[in-house]
Amino acid sequence: MRKASRITKVKRSPGRGLTPRQKRELEALAALPDDQIDTSDIPELPPGAWKDAVRGRFYRPVKQAVSMRLDADVVAWLKKRGKGYQTRVNSILRQTMMTDIKRT
Repeated sequence: MRKASRITKVKRSPGRGLTPRQKRELEALAALPDDQIDTSDIPELPPGAWKDAVRGRFYRPVKQAVSMRLDADVVAWLKKRGKGYQTRVNSILRQTMMTDIKRT
């Protein structure tokens, strides 16, 4: 027999805004040229720290629900590999889009 699960709802409230003093400090920092900002308290990274870095690894584009009419054989071909046919459609369209963008 399964245990009854307990669901706890947490209501989040937006964080406090910046104080006027904090806003002034940020504006003053933004006005400074980069070479005048003191970064001595930030440790240097070792040379190999970024060797395995991947740009955009956690980027997830915003999804938009759409309705499309596709030929039945195309849908059957997409679904024959199992679940995830919509992801496959997106991947195929993205690959085509990127190829087109590079061409133009």
